Amino acid sequence: MEQAELQPLYDSYHRKIAKVDLRFKRYLYSRINWKARIISIKGARGVGKTTMLLQHILENYEDIDQTLYASLDNLWFATHSLMDLVDWADRHGISRLYLDEVHRYEGWSQALKNIYDDYPDMSIVYTSSSLLVLDNATVDMSRRQTPYTLYGLSFREYLDFKADCKLSRNELLDEYIRFGGFPIVALGNYGAQSAYQIVDGIYHTVVSRDIVKRHRINRQDLFDRVVKFVVENMGKTFSANSIATFLKSEHRTISVESIYNYLRWLEQAFVIYPCERYDMQGKSILKTQEKYYLSDVSFKYALLGYNRKMLDGVLENIVFLELKRRGYEVFIGKNNTKEIDFVANRRDERVYVQVCVQLPEHSNREIGNLMEIRDHYPKYVVTLNELDAGIENGIRIVTLADFLLSEQL
Repeated sequence: MEQAELQPLYDSYHRKIAKVDLRFKRYLYSRINWKARIISIKGARGVGKTTMLLQHILENYEDIDQTLYASLDNLWFATHSLMDLVDWADRHGISRLYLDEVHRYEGWSQALKNIYDDYPDMSIVYTSSSLLVLDNATVDMSRRQTPYTLYGLSFREYLDFKADCKLSRNELLDEYIRFGGFPIVALGNYGAQSAYQIVDGIYHTVVSRDIVKRHRINRQDLFDRVVKFVVENMGKTFSANSIATFLKSEHRTISVESIYNYLRWLEQAFVIYPCERYDMQGKSILKTQEKYYLSDVSFKYALLGYNRKMLDGVLENIVFLELKRRGYEVFIGKNNTKEIDFVANRRDERVYVQVCVQLPEHSNREIGNLMEIRDHYPKYVVTLNELDAGIENGIRIVTLADFLLSEQL
């Protein structure tokens, strides 16, 4: 294969490189061990994985043609294989490959295993907007790679992206709550309608291209209704059986197995994240009535419209993502008959978090539920109401902004 045959790939490469802005780098960028031989960066569509790859290329290579970046949905791959690309790169002394959306290439996991085994001087950084289905080659590769997950913008990153904006921190927090964390939205000065149109475009690309087409879903109307149910019930416990029962009341018939498949495919495409329940007395994970949170709260507004009555669930979603972003494994806590919004574990650390728009006047639920936990790990109530902030019985009541911007919990 001659270099001229690679021209479509290089043309796409140069067009993308020309648009990259080095001013806005994500915090994950500095935490990645870029010297690792195989690096995977996974996350939802639109969160900035491609930009991160191209920023690294621009900052580390004087001649970008001495690296090889390939988006595996490029039409070039209609007539060439990933191994064609690897063989060419090896012959021309290119030892660093950047592969975008690697899951689009059939047989990608075996190809990466072959590269690892047969090209010891070659390293790979790849992205994927799909949780990759495990086969033998994938399992083998998972032991040899350094994995990272990129989420939407944190509030701290959102403030960085809006550094030239004249709005106050609280006004920007309101924007963040309403518009979510997609970088393309944060970089623009969009009104609600335009912002949600962009998010709707991202969502429908994921649905039509990454889920419906890939999994050959014949009844998209049923799939769309299941998605709508999940979005409407974000942050509430439900089961596949309860979805099937609800749809039956609408005179729609769907098997529980199909619902499980839909939920799994939504999770694989990073549209939703499951949050399991943890029995704090029995110290075990409960396999029923888990919750689901969206990879970006703006999906809910794009599909259902913005309504301040949604705030309770939206704030939970934002806090859930922040805990995941910081590397915590997050559960819903079941403490006898009481529920804790989040029990978050990271190595030997643990934090408990309750989330509310404001502390209710005639209920002690948020603080009382935390007080019944008999250990000394940090306990938080996160609220939008600045007047509620303080410390009560050792429990820290903090505003959402302060919680999101805290250096450590």
